Amino acid sequence: MIDWTDLGAVLDIPRQGARTIDLDGRRIAVFRTLDDRIFALDDRCPHKQGPLSQGIVHGHTVTCPLHNLRIALATGEAEGGDEGCTDTVAVRVAAGCILIARSVPLTKAA
Repeated sequence: MIDWTDLGAVLDIPRQGARTIDLDGRRIAVFRTLDDRIFALDDRCPHKQGPLSQGIVHGHTVTCPLHNLRIALATGEAEGGDEGCTDTVAVRVAAGCILIARSVPLTKAA
């Protein structure tokens, strides 16, 4: 089951910008693109663990601030190399608010 957590308004994140949150012990970067799409990734580059939230957003990618590796926001995959990928987190927009997926463990019936 997925529990959705409200992060606030889309307008709270500037276009081509990011905000970070701590979610279940993970640091997550939430990005807004120029065309107002919202994406969420672990806030670490797969190559040198740089903070992606401090990178430059262009199109649907973010450039790591440490070494210019481009990461696809939709998939977390590094572009143009075998540098790996970073985990994505499901997000959706409802009534102008950003909702982020939080996994909820299943409980056993007594």
